[in-house]
Amino acid sequence: MLDDFMVRAGLAAVGLALAAGPLGCFVVWRRMAYFGDATAHAAILGVALSFSFNISIIAGVLVMAMLMAFAVSALAGRTFQMDTLLGVSAHGALAVGLVAFALTARSGLGLESFLFGEILAVSRTDLGIIWGGAFAVLALVAWRWSALLTATLDSDLAAASGIDPRREQLILTLALAVLVAVAIKVVGALLITAMLIIPAAAARPFARSPEMMAGLAALIGAASGLLGLAASYRLDTPTGPTIVTAALAIFAVSGIVLISRGRAQR
Repeated sequence: MLDDFMVRAGLAAVGLALAAGPLGCFVVWRRMAYFGDATAHAAILGVALSFSFNISIIAGVLVMAMLMAFAVSALAGRTFQMDTLLGVSAHGALAVGLVAFALTARSGLGLESFLFGEILAVSRTDLGIIWGGAFAVLALVAWRWSALLTATLDSDLAAASGIDPRREQLILTLALAVLVAVAIKVVGALLITAMLIIPAAAARPFARSPEMMAGLAALIGAASGLLGLAASYRLDTPTGPTIVTAALAIFAVSGIVLISRGRAQR
């Protein structure tokens, strides 16, 4: 079954969605969208680092994503306001990464596969890495779910309950870095933040609890991946952007439902 490239691509999309859904909920709740951008854009610099030191691309991306996330977390509020620091970090990391990639990339290797993903070229090894990373992220979020949720809702309440909000922030940072590292093959560095935010935002109008929202976000992400793959195959369009477009369509439907409910309650 895994000899079929479309089957491998579908499994990769579902594996990514299962981890991105719950993690994306925390990104939405904490308003960390730009933080996700900064971490994802650092992935391009990680690719260049991998070529320079002849190491695994996954390892290089993971290192740079973690360094960027930890640096932003440490500097926020001490030197610049968070939004300013995130803006500089996100765009700066992307620009430096593109220059470094041009200087270190192997001849004939296209940048587009790292910017927008190359899900149709996912191998069995890549599939194992994607699902392994997804399970690691899910396990980490499930283990710290209660503490993460408390710290997200009220940092003072978390501190009073013996929960360190900064530690929970670092756990989210680590999970985000791992997800970026395994997602670069699927949707690329420029689109991973969209797959974190859009399914979670689409799930919000239908969720009655945080757990329900996390589950719905994972389902919406998986549906977006499969629908995007099918549409890309039929329309001959770039797969990564088509997957994000499918997620956007589902978000639009959820918005219409939310507006309809609001009018019905008047």
